[in-house]
Amino acid sequence: MVDGTFWRVVNTTEDYQKGKPSSYEAVFEARGTTMSVCVAPNTYSESDPFISSLEMLILGDSLYNTTHFDSNALSLVARHSFGHNGSIIRYPDDRFDRYWEPYEGNVYVIASNNTPPVSGFWNIPPSKVFEGALSTDQLEALELSWPPSSLANSTYYIALYFAYNSDSIPSSSRLLDIHINDVMYCSNLGVTSAGAAVFATRWQLAGPTKITLSPVANSNISPLINAGEIFNVLPLGGRTHTRDVRALENFKKRLQNPPLDWNGDPCLPLDYAWTGITCSEGERIRVITLNLTSMGLLGSLSSSIANLTALSGIWLGNNSLSGVIPDLSSLKLLEILRLEDNQFNGDIPSSLGDIGRLRELFLQNNNLTGRIPDSLFGKPGLDLRTFGNRFLSPAPS
Repeated sequence: MVDGTFWRVVNTTEDYQKGKPSSYEAVFEARGTTMSVCVAPNTYSESDPFISSLEMLILGDSLYNTTHFDSNALSLVARHSFGHNGSIIRYPDDRFDRYWEPYEGNVYVIASNNTPPVSGFWNIPPSKVFEGALSTDQLEALELSWPPSSLANSTYYIALYFAYNSDSIPSSSRLLDIHINDVMYCSNLGVTSAGAAVFATRWQLAGPTKITLSPVANSNISPLINAGEIFNVLPLGGRTHTRDVRALENFKKRLQNPPLDWNGDPCLPLDYAWTGITCSEGERIRVITLNLTSMGLLGSLSSSIANLTALSGIWLGNNSLSGVIPDLSSLKLLEILRLEDNQFNGDIPSSLGDIGRLRELFLQNNNLTGRIPDSLFGKPGLDLRTFGNRFLSPAPS
């Protein structure tokens, strides 16, 4: 289960027209043994949602760890190897199988005779991205329109990677100023052949973006850059309370034919909650009603439903559920319990009378036996319906 949810609008139209595949990448922290992905249509879509393949890879603990993954996720915007003009760099050159695309800008490319070791490098880019670099043929500023596409007004994570291609130049002359849209990003960056990485975890951008690399006043070497990554920093939208998720998963296991969309987070995204589920709002998201009336359900009622302690209403009428009714006395907020027109058997739990807010209890037309508990007779404000069962004493009018 992903610790929180985030969404991204995916547009495959342009790639489809060019005969190219579309791929999207995100970085997030998972704090459980399972993860869920929801692919859904939006108001811009004219076709059914689809996905061709899905890959999940474990990244090293040191990668992108300056991000507060308890409240944010990263969605890849662009990742380029600026001095590379071949095919996409990926596994095995990048052991995390990230895609480093060649950059198509019309700029000066130089080859390197020295690639730095990357084992201790920030975010561990593949050494292949340091085999070539963008530079200028004169001692002047280098300007890049990067990323190539215009950006939505949002917060971004930006990482840039550098390594000079020769050990013969004194380190004192390898100094850069870096501006993004004419705002200082990094000043007096000293780069040696061992390489350097600079990053910003929260940088506000909108529209076209320009990266400017300028030699400082006492530098006598042209600036260069090897690679860069930029991610959209997306806030996590919360998640359904773990207690409720586990309770519903156990409830689902006892059903022979659960609703087809009962996968992933029960409440999120908000527009795609599980069938029959309504949820609370705010940071602590709870399941507050369960309505699966006339769904043709087969199976039994798991005792785990008693762990959905925020429930105010349960509607399971007109199905084919069987077995005993579990103890639901822990549902202190429950006002409505409708189990009519099923095949429940056994006794009515006397503990139902302990639910102070209960005002509707529909149990008619089942196979219940025994006696109607005294705790339910004459309970103030309770609409109790029990006809059509096999009780030893007559049902109350």
